[in-house]
Amino acid sequence: MRVSSQDVTVVALLSDPDAPTEIAQRMARILPARLADKSGQGRRFDVEVVSEPFTAGTEDQPTLMRRIMDRGRAESWDIVVALTDLPLHSHGRKLVLDLSHEHGLALLSLPPLGGLRLQTRARRAVEEAVLSLTGPRATGAEGLPRSQPLLGPFVSRLAPIHPGQVGEEETADLRYVVSGPRGYLRVLLGMVRANRPWRLVPGLSKALAAALATGVAATVNSTIWSLAESLSAPRLVIAAVGSVALMSGWLIVDAQLWHRSAEASKEARQKARLYNASTVMTVGIGVLVCYAGLIVINLAWALFILNGQVFASTTRTPLDATEYWTLSWFVASVATVGGALGSGLESDEAIRAAAYSKREQERRQMLQDNDGD
Repeated sequence: MRVSSQDVTVVALLSDPDAPTEIAQRMARILPARLADKSGQGRRFDVEVVSEPFTAGTEDQPTLMRRIMDRGRAESWDIVVALTDLPLHSHGRKLVLDLSHEHGLALLSLPPLGGLRLQTRARRAVEEAVLSLTGPRATGAEGLPRSQPLLGPFVSRLAPIHPGQVGEEETADLRYVVSGPRGYLRVLLGMVRANRPWRLVPGLSKALAAALATGVAATVNSTIWSLAESLSAPRLVIAAVGSVALMSGWLIVDAQLWHRSAEASKEARQKARLYNASTVMTVGIGVLVCYAGLIVINLAWALFILNGQVFASTTRTPLDATEYWTLSWFVASVATVGGALGSGLESDEAIRAAAYSKREQERRQMLQDNDGD
């Protein structure tokens, strides 16, 4: 690791565009003070954020480390910490962090940090990475062999993260991975968080327009009134679940979001299951957000347009708060089915752009190109 003059260590946060860059920019505001306080050596830190797609075209860990090393050599940085929202794999395990003390490099994959408190967890991981790269192990002090894992706060805070296997030919000399059911769940939630499923609603303009039009028409339909009044709560729940599942399934099938690996290896099948699970959760959460929005809009429309006397004469039930809620709930289910039909007017590219982050879109396109070859 290089050390700048005047006891100042320059740390570059090399971040993939979109969510990783936003996370890096937020942590860069407080990192210099926190690193200087924790290092306790009178050293100052300058933190720079560089946003560029360093993972473009590959998710191979050794290739990424070489790219980071080449990028660092071209600049006057002492330490380079690269952040990506792609799930990375190494020796059958899900990679969290790679460190190269010799070159002052770190590669952090955000999905294994989970979907909750991501900003805090990412900041802690970066802090521990930088302190490890500037600490005594980087110079071989205290007689520690370079191959011996140095367990510290990073592992204890972010369990079930633990040291992983590092090949002799690799640039990295220390690796952290996740494994087991808890590790799988954290990666899955992290992937869903990176995709930002709430962006699915504004991204599907034609489907949303069809759902809104269906809801407006259904709210003033006397047959819908009678149906809503006749349905019990369990049937309303079944209608809601069925409509959300129908729209989610239709989006996945119509836009060909389901990934089928051309490889027959166990690792390839595990990756495919992970990617497909993240797709189902991403689309499902996005549709649920849309469904909740439809309930609110339908309720507002019903409060404005419905006449209590006309409703009572048709259904023989007074129009009170319970009836408004029941009708809006049922109409949201009907409107969601209409939105599923309207989603057929969306292009596959528009649906993918709404469902996935930029890096995930590139990754899936790369997988399709490889399978086509």
